[in-house]
Amino acid sequence: MEKIELTAGPDASGRLDAWLAGQCAELSRSALQNLMEQGRVTRGGSCVNKKDKVVPGAAYCIDLPEPQPIEAQPQNIPLDVVYEDNDLIVINKPKGMVVHPAPGNPDGTLVNALLYHCAGQLSGIGGAIRPGIVHRIDKDTSGLLVMAKNDAAHQALSAQFSVHSIHRVYHAIVYGNLKEDEGFVETYLGRDPRDRKKMAVVPQEASGARYAYTGWRVLERFGNFTYIACQLKTGRTHQIRVHMASIGHPLAGDAVYGPRNCIKSLNGQCLHAKELGFIHPATQQWVQFDSPLPAYFTEFLTRLRKEHRA
Repeated sequence: MEKIELTAGPDASGRLDAWLAGQCAELSRSALQNLMEQGRVTRGGSCVNKKDKVVPGAAYCIDLPEPQPIEAQPQNIPLDVVYEDNDLIVINKPKGMVVHPAPGNPDGTLVNALLYHCAGQLSGIGGAIRPGIVHRIDKDTSGLLVMAKNDAAHQALSAQFSVHSIHRVYHAIVYGNLKEDEGFVETYLGRDPRDRKKMAVVPQEASGARYAYTGWRVLERFGNFTYIACQLKTGRTHQIRVHMASIGHPLAGDAVYGPRNCIKSLNGQCLHAKELGFIHPATQQWVQFDSPLPAYFTEFLTRLRKEHRA
């Protein structure tokens, strides 16, 4: 059961439910009122009322209930299958598709499509909500994903991810002109203490901090933008997006970690999982796949090249 702990600053004022809603981007005011009615919001161990005023300096605890399980259902959604055999399937995921069902996205996901395409032949390690899922990419990131069709394949692939032996290269377009031709970002990542929906570079000793390494190299320069390839050693949530933003070069189109006036025509970050390689769980042979850049990416590249030459 997850808990959110918040301390009101010396200038905090107004109704408690409104103040808490302002601190918790993932919880609406009405959701917080419901949690208060259930006795799940406390101050000093005592339940609070939704009409209470916030007390400056007070520490509040929100006790979140366990999410209700969602059992994914098969849906006939077209898939771009790059490779498939009896043990695994490699998919080229389009921008805008969520990987697995979650509150707010109960269907229309990659898992729903896989359940239909594979007729239920997916590993059960991820449970009813994430069958076959070994790793994920963000909704608005396009590119390659490998899914396991049985538990043995799932365990073998997960082991490779855990020791960072999977080959993963992403292509991205970032703001600004990187000074060097190549480099790396090595930090610890965790939940942003100011916004729990976001990730952030955090101290190694911070709660939930996880080591993350992103190597990058420049492919093409456009003055105000740079086209880069990123090779991952680790695969943390939002890793490339946070790492590049942390060195002053957020991804083009990224409304979360980029500038406020992001490029809305990109419909999210300009990031594509282009290369994926691993040892096949059954054959023990190295296999590697390459995904062509999608239209949104190539169209933006073409535009930048024209503007840079002008």
